[in-house]
Amino acid sequence: MKNWEENVRRVVPYTPGEQPNQPDMIKLNTNENPYPPAPGVRRILHEMNTDTLRLYPDPAAGDLVRAIASYYHLDESQVFVGVGSDDVLAMCFLTFFNGKKPILFPDITYSFYDVWADLFRIPYERPLLDEDFRIRKDDYLRENGGIIFPNPNAPTGVEMPLKDIEEIVKANQDSIVIIDEAYVDFGAVSALPLIGKYDNLLVVQTFSKSRSLAGMRIGLAMGSPVLIKYLNDVKYSFNSYTMDRTALAAGVEAVRDEAYFRETCSKIIETREWTKEELKKLGFSFGDSRANFIFAAHETCPAEELFRALREQHIYVRYFPKGRTSNHLRITIGTREEMKTFLAFVKKYLSNR
Repeated sequence: MKNWEENVRRVVPYTPGEQPNQPDMIKLNTNENPYPPAPGVRRILHEMNTDTLRLYPDPAAGDLVRAIASYYHLDESQVFVGVGSDDVLAMCFLTFFNGKKPILFPDITYSFYDVWADLFRIPYERPLLDEDFRIRKDDYLRENGGIIFPNPNAPTGVEMPLKDIEEIVKANQDSIVIIDEAYVDFGAVSALPLIGKYDNLLVVQTFSKSRSLAGMRIGLAMGSPVLIKYLNDVKYSFNSYTMDRTALAAGVEAVRDEAYFRETCSKIIETREWTKEELKKLGFSFGDSRANFIFAAHETCPAEELFRALREQHIYVRYFPKGRTSNHLRITIGTREEMKTFLAFVKKYLSNR
């Protein structure tokens, strides 16, 4: 080892979902929305004056913050935006999780959490999900340096009831509690109504899933003005110009078109529920997902075997090969036609094994 390597910050990085580029592929592995963004997004990008790209964007992202605040009936001082919810969450870790006590998040959850904790040298503990992959509320009613978990959880899709979330927030008013709601728009109940009641609660969402803007990288956090101020202080100490002009313009249009947002979410929910019934007929078991994916295991076919068979057909799902998730596939909900093709192959494969 060279001397300078002693001062390198080493972490095991997050492994993102595979991004294949096959013309005939069915991509059900990264929880993207199968439908295009709102029509206004296409229009605003088409009409954009590219000469403005020589100028820095608004560091406060004022237009987007105002649009979000208006949509959720909040004050602008209660909204923070960043480059996808990953950027927002990383800022939250850096800003709020600086104590000596361990932060808490589930053992099976979004796998970026432990990466950030290691990167920022934050102690952490991971309470186990129960046998049904549910977060056990009582595990979070103890001393800690902060709490974070998705609701619905990922990769399981299981939702925690709002009353349990409120109990956790209420019992931990000396800590910051972050609810990661990346998938909340697909049938779950948001904790957003609680931010006016508890100043230690932060709700994080994203435009990547329900608003079809994964390629634009837009995330947001909502909470008390004090929490948002602390986040902005860290942001401006790190990178003032985090969001580019195209993302800001597209984000505003995505928020404005509520009818399109509701329509696409409804189609995904309808297709998810139909897919659940079809998977049950084929011998799969899974929790009651309230996300845009299903976390499923088959009664006789190992997940890894099916994952590889699907991949050979350019049908991509997500496989997590470690521990209790090693016999499950996370299947993103695509269009009805994509899910029909996926199910037809699975049915044929299972019948021929």
